[in-house]
Amino acid sequence: MARAIMLQGTGSDVGKTVLVAGLCRAAKKRGLKVRPFKPQNMSNNAAVADIPGDNNHGGGEIGRAQWLQAIACGVAPTVHMNPVLLKPQTDVGAQVIVQGKVFGEARARDYQALKGRLMDAVLDSWAKVGEGADLVIVEGAGSPAEINLRSHDIANMGFATRANVPVVLVGDIDRGGVIASVAGTYLILPEEDRRMIVGYLINKFRGDVSLFDDGIKAIERFTAWRCFGVVPWLKAAARLPSEDSVVLERLASGEKRALKVAVPMLGRIANFDDLDPLKAEPQVEVVFVPPGKPLPGDAGLVVIPGSKSTIGDLIKFRENGWDRDLLAHRKRGGHVVGICGGFQMLGRIVRDPQGIEGSVTEAEGLGLLDIETVMEPEKTVRNVTARSVPFDLPLEGYEIHLGRTTGPDTLRPSAVINGADDGATSADGKVLGTYMHGLFSADAFRGKFLESLGVKGGGLDYRAEVERALDDVAAELEVHLDCDAIFGLAR
Repeated sequence: MARAIMLQGTGSDVGKTVLVAGLCRAAKKRGLKVRPFKPQNMSNNAAVADIPGDNNHGGGEIGRAQWLQAIACGVAPTVHMNPVLLKPQTDVGAQVIVQGKVFGEARARDYQALKGRLMDAVLDSWAKVGEGADLVIVEGAGSPAEINLRSHDIANMGFATRANVPVVLVGDIDRGGVIASVAGTYLILPEEDRRMIVGYLINKFRGDVSLFDDGIKAIERFTAWRCFGVVPWLKAAARLPSEDSVVLERLASGEKRALKVAVPMLGRIANFDDLDPLKAEPQVEVVFVPPGKPLPGDAGLVVIPGSKSTIGDLIKFRENGWDRDLLAHRKRGGHVVGICGGFQMLGRIVRDPQGIEGSVTEAEGLGLLDIETVMEPEKTVRNVTARSVPFDLPLEGYEIHLGRTTGPDTLRPSAVINGADDGATSADGKVLGTYMHGLFSADAFRGKFLESLGVKGGGLDYRAEVERALDDVAAELEVHLDCDAIFGLAR
């Protein structure tokens, strides 16, 4: 079995995903065969990964964080890198994905009772990920300080103690109270869990690091834990795909550029990293519009992203008045792209006769495409190669969706995927829908698409930019962390 080390946070969104990705890349540069692992993830940003040994299946779902971390390792992602994925559908319930496949749905309270059964899948995947590897870097979820959930835990200390994996605790100084959060974690953990922690690091520091010297001494007095380093705010992290929708709450428009792209922040927004390649373009400003705010009137393009709850988000879309904003945008000659759930919303109607998404089984669509969608229980999960119909250029991406879409506008497909027509286009060509995630990652297509909107693309190689960002993050971690010590404590 490979040696392993685990990063757990004093809370959610402390930067574990980027730190694990950076450490994976640092280990790879040292010649180690390294793999990522996250026992349990909660995110509607999913990726399609291989299911080893299953040649008849198109692929399985994992969190996009582990997809990114696999890239950092230089290996293909597999479902065993994230054996349990929770995809929230309501405020109290989520779809449960186990080893890439839909396991069922569970309310938060019911899910706690499921965890004992899911630990077997987690440990099975854990053994598979370690095969042939020198090192596995594990990412926790939430915080081990959530001791009210400890008895059924599979994501933090419940996993670490079962798998005997040492833990580095991550504190986020940017949110304040980091000394209390680290020392408080020490205070409330049971002794069995406390023994698993071999030290801590501080993340997201701004300014003169020496100002925290006394903070390190204070934490040492309370915990006797060693500090592996203080990581500054990593600017390169902004060039990496984002996984957690928490980041959307902090996104704001920047300097004015040639094209403004407006993206409504749906309540169950999914796979919003589809917009990252556009954000990376120097002439493009991507604005995520929160509920209660109108879609900006000066946007040249509106992108309706994926959704884990198409009907629910469609109803909220109207309640926000975004349907009126979208119609006004169209009357001004604006362009619209709908991806996956956003594509379904652009039609005349969305039906869910079996109540797959919930109790509301039908909703009027936005009417910008002459199509209708019927939800069906069989989920399409696959990586695809495709070709853009409007520009006759290659595309590459993935599909994760429920539903079958038909109607006259599908006779003008937006793409051909694996030899079959996909999506739909309006008669004037200004409204485009597709089930394929990742279309903006295709550099040639993105350049031509922006050109059709009157904007010159920057000639960006997006995948190479992600690789450079991973290298830059790893280089920063090598400077500010004792990586030798962290890797050396793996067991």
